[in-house]
Amino acid sequence: MTAGGATVRVLITGGAGFIGSHLADAYLGRGDEVYAIDDLSTGAVANIQHNLDNPRFHFINDSIMNYERMLELTGTCDVVVHLAAAVGVRYIIDNPLRSIQTNIQGTEVVLKLANKFRKKVLIASTSEVYGKHSHAPLLESDNIIYGPPTTWRWSYAASKLIDEYCALGYWRSYGLPVVITRLFNTVGPRQTGEYGMVIPRFTVQALANEPLTVYGDGRQTRTFTCVSDVVEALMRLVECRAAEGEVINVGGTTETTILALAQTIKQKTGSSSAIEFVPYERAFQRDFEDMLRRVPSIDKLKRLTGFSPTVEFDEMLDRIIDHFQAASLKVA
Repeated sequence: MTAGGATVRVLITGGAGFIGSHLADAYLGRGDEVYAIDDLSTGAVANIQHNLDNPRFHFINDSIMNYERMLELTGTCDVVVHLAAAVGVRYIIDNPLRSIQTNIQGTEVVLKLANKFRKKVLIASTSEVYGKHSHAPLLESDNIIYGPPTTWRWSYAASKLIDEYCALGYWRSYGLPVVITRLFNTVGPRQTGEYGMVIPRFTVQALANEPLTVYGDGRQTRTFTCVSDVVEALMRLVECRAAEGEVINVGGTTETTILALAQTIKQKTGSSSAIEFVPYERAFQRDFEDMLRRVPSIDKLKRLTGFSPTVEFDEMLDRIIDHFQAASLKVA
């Protein structure tokens, strides 16, 4: 609901995905109405099953490329949160052309229709956009550094950067209220390791006492953000007039190496797993180049919304481990 108490109708593209389903929960929890569209290419009905009987939740199993369907939904809703995208390094490399088309053409549909109906839209971009920086923290104003186009890993970053340019173009040309968020390694329950996400992959391996596969030498660093914090940040940014026409980092600030992450998950699960180092060329076969460091500055997020992440790194890992342990008990 808005500050005035009116119910908001929110369209979430990718609404059956990991982040989208949690965002739907949060909007429903405060009394709003949610329309979630997802083609289930990487999303799952299991993520939204608990909401299917809620009269304020509407699930549409369709693609955002369906212009007529998106026309109807955008006209119905008050605000659009655009999360639908090809996700995960492995998915991008395995599905190169579809990934580019989904990201660029899908975002153009969202922006064109949002502009037609003059609806505010939040575009979810990614920390991948920064490319091959090794300094920290990364600022929204930093230059972009990519590898060659023959290294397909950078196609995702480039396509999301085009999304950002398109969104800013609609803001500058038409005054469309757009907010662009660069998300840094969001993690939590419902995330799957199927598309290359490292924490669920390590957790599943550890619980099965299988080798924890660390790509490269494990010295590359990342920060991680709990999905509950990301959802809160997105909701605040949707309501923040000062965020319109801006690019804003949303991420955590606790930096860890991937090797240390594997060791921590092994310790927390009491696993007997070995840690196995896998060369990048064996893990991805081709078209891969890693980012050695990825740490955001979240000063802009704090300044605009007053929000900064509240879930500590250890608690984040505990929640994810508990989720996978509970899931394995259900299967057993």
